[in-house]
Amino acid sequence: MIELLVGPRPLTIEDVVALAEGRARVDVDPEPGYREFLGAGAEQLARRLAAGEVVYGVTTGFGDSCVTAVPADYVAQMPVNLMRFHGCGTGRLFDEVESAAIVAVRLAALARGWSGVRPVVLERLCALLAKRVLPCIPSEGSVGASGDLTPLSYVVAALVGERECLVAGAVVPASEALAAAGIEPLVLAPKESLALMNGTSVMVGLGCLAYARALRLARQCAALTAMASDVLGGNPGHFDDRIFAAKPHPGQRACARWIREDIEAPRSAPPSRIQDRYSVRCAPHVIGVLLDALPWIRETLEIETNGANDNPLIDPETGEVLHGGNFYGGHACFALDALKTAVANLADLVDRQIAQICNPDMSNGLPANLVGRTGSDRAAHHGFKAMQISSSALAAEALKLTMPASVFSRSTECHNQDKVSMGTIAARDCLRILELTETVAAIATLALCQAVDLRGASNCHRRSLAMHAAVRAHVPMVDADRRQDHDIAAVLAMHRGGDLPIGEVDWR
Repeated sequence: MIELLVGPRPLTIEDVVALAEGRARVDVDPEPGYREFLGAGAEQLARRLAAGEVVYGVTTGFGDSCVTAVPADYVAQMPVNLMRFHGCGTGRLFDEVESAAIVAVRLAALARGWSGVRPVVLERLCALLAKRVLPCIPSEGSVGASGDLTPLSYVVAALVGERECLVAGAVVPASEALAAAGIEPLVLAPKESLALMNGTSVMVGLGCLAYARALRLARQCAALTAMASDVLGGNPGHFDDRIFAAKPHPGQRACARWIREDIEAPRSAPPSRIQDRYSVRCAPHVIGVLLDALPWIRETLEIETNGANDNPLIDPETGEVLHGGNFYGGHACFALDALKTAVANLADLVDRQIAQICNPDMSNGLPANLVGRTGSDRAAHHGFKAMQISSSALAAEALKLTMPASVFSRSTECHNQDKVSMGTIAARDCLRILELTETVAAIATLALCQAVDLRGASNCHRRSLAMHAAVRAHVPMVDADRRQDHDIAAVLAMHRGGDLPIGEVDWR
């Protein structure tokens, strides 16, 4: 189990993913100086309220209702009321990993000390992660500014013992889940509900998960390209490092190196064509776009993860109340809109590779549709014909979802939130595109293993042989027409569990 501390040290994407997957536990940094700093904002806010100062969302209504003064007798109701009236999320519930990622990212943001919350709030978020008592969060209902208000209200609800939580895959009333885990329900102080809800942590938590999946998928698509080059009798010279040194995009060059090492170039046999079709020859140029985008996507997501992104902020040194818009998810939305486009292009690339190996006019002697039947009834079998159709459908759906979410800003909430980021929609689209593209890659993996069977292992190289052996341990060759949905699911499970020998993922 990885041990992490939130405090002066920021969390990385890998930290967030480890917490989300339950491979790490986190506590608030116990260093006395940090604990004092962390509590200063809440103390400064309390002094200002005692002096009768006006603070948005504490002594005023929320959003456009900021012009409504809230009498002192009712200030204590505001945090709970804010959580309750935002209990209008719709759609599927985020799963346990997604919910945990959201909690982890909100924890990291509050740990900056600019949100005016007590240390106990962070401690309770740590307890939710440690005990895997995770809020049930509906996936729909956020415009991405003022932050992820509605979905994050479900985090607040879990802390106070309202609504429901996920515990070991079951939906349990939050009050029962907290009691069973020995977690005391939180009594919210002024602004704490607003601090928990008014930020970008849903889109960013999902974005951290998407980043990790996209990196692994890029490596898988490079491995599949090596297999495609093998079974098509491709030209290994397309991946010569001199080509990529001449236009040195780092990720593109790294992808070419992956493929070159996977096929162990040079080959003894001459290539079937002097120039392969683009989906093989230009694969590093397609996959490389994703790899080269990942560093700045990482920077954006990690700044958002560890940035104070609610409103208002409380200067922990002076107590000054700073009214601003750090809840706006524009950077995260732009990064995730870009990520989903780069990932969808992998779906398109791999689908075109499947088309090549299934088409006898393009496959250098492989049977049409990779039919593996050898008996007298061979003509009655159709091999991977429908698998290619499914791949095309999935790729088309992935491509359709690449429309940038940010351009669909809608004025809402009495025209107070009149320009919003739509970052959470981008994050949800990105995860869906990853799911679709991973499935296309699973179909391609099965098709390419079939092609290895048909071409013969002696004509293939390291990556093809390793992938083929791993898949065949779970899925037999298709030597007669049969259902293949279970085959797809098996390969998907191998990919997501890290059990496919795709090669080293770290390319830097």
